[in-house]
Amino acid sequence: MIKIGILNGPNLNRLGLREPETYGYETLNDLKHILVDESHRLDVEIDFFQSNHEGELVEKIHQWQDEGFFGVVSNPAAYTHTSVAIRDAYASTKLKVVEVHISNVYKREEFRHTSLTAPVSVGIIAGLGFYGYIAALHYLVQADHK
Repeated sequence: MIKIGILNGPNLNRLGLREPETYGYETLNDLKHILVDESHRLDVEIDFFQSNHEGELVEKIHQWQDEGFFGVVSNPAAYTHTSVAIRDAYASTKLKVVEVHISNVYKREEFRHTSLTAPVSVGIIAGLGFYGYIAALHYLVQADHK
């Protein structure tokens, strides 16, 4: 069975409370339930992880590599624009990474237009809300079958 990690970075634990005009009213727990349901439909094992701490995110990426995961649906959040450590963690693995952002980062502040993690990702989905995670999950399942 294919194994896919779902990685969420800082402040995403505040979904539903944080800037609902940008991120909506659904919570991180709502997202987890949506993805667990979808993983059952796709017959995929997922591991859902969120941290506000860069080092914990890096360690989880390494763990997934060591445990034979195929890919990661990754929303590094603010670390997208600042974390060489997360970028290097992905580059040091064979994980297929799809970067996801709930909001359209290109309609926001200029600093959000640069992603340090995008060059080590197979693709990026931005601005589709939680559906971006589902699309990324479907892509990785299909990529595993090629």
